Amino acid sequence: MLLYTHSSGQHNSSTPVVLIHGLFGSYENLGVIARSLSEQFHIINIDVRNHGRSEHSEQMNYALMTEDLAQTLDALGINQVALLGHSMGGKLAMAFALAYPERVTKLILADIAPIHYPPRHSNVFAGLIAVDLASITSRTDADKQLAEFITEPGVRQFLLKSLIKENDSFAWRFNLAALHDNYNELISAGAEQGQYLGPTLFIKGGNSDYILPEYKQRITQLFPKAEVKVIQDTGHWLHAEKPAMFSRLVIDFLLR
Repeated sequence: MLLYTHSSGQHNSSTPVVLIHGLFGSYENLGVIARSLSEQFHIINIDVRNHGRSEHSEQMNYALMTEDLAQTLDALGINQVALLGHSMGGKLAMAFALAYPERVTKLILADIAPIHYPPRHSNVFAGLIAVDLASITSRTDADKQLAEFITEPGVRQFLLKSLIKENDSFAWRFNLAALHDNYNELISAGAEQGQYLGPTLFIKGGNSDYILPEYKQRITQLFPKAEVKVIQDTGHWLHAEKPAMFSRLVIDFLLR
């Protein structure tokens, strides 16, 4: 599957930097980071399958998503890239680096580890499924229905960014049914075997529990050159909470 891409920045720079969003997101979610990095690098934002403007499919797992990315880069005539992925996008970046290590110059993972996580999105799915798309007339209507299941306003606003109006009716840009049906695949470790020997940076949110000390052995098995930086007083959305600090860590790593 060829993915939707958005290109920006310095196209004459040597190696493009591919940014990969997380679950329920789209390429715009990393827009602030893309703008910061684009002053020095060629940036390619992607929408993964079943998200944003990319195609929908009933099937979704990291093997398929890895091949999507490989096919998309081939179509763009790009052989090597640096990869930056947040959450689910980070798992895809890890899977791609392990499958195609020769195509990845540097790897940056935002608040995610190569482990199988317990389910964390039951209330999100319940809220999304409960929204009556046929009856709502505004995002405010949808927000009220989501609020019955999701108490955090920020989470609701993030989800509502993917609510679009088409032909006088509302729809989700993401393929809700496929994400729900394939959720166990998406919370799986993603990266199971092989090694990526290139420079690897894990950036952890100081208040987040997505990267824990007990994951260190698994991380170093797969990514022997991994290093970890922590952005204090941030959660899982560290790049949105402290974008300047996040961008500085990324730029310093890419320029090293």
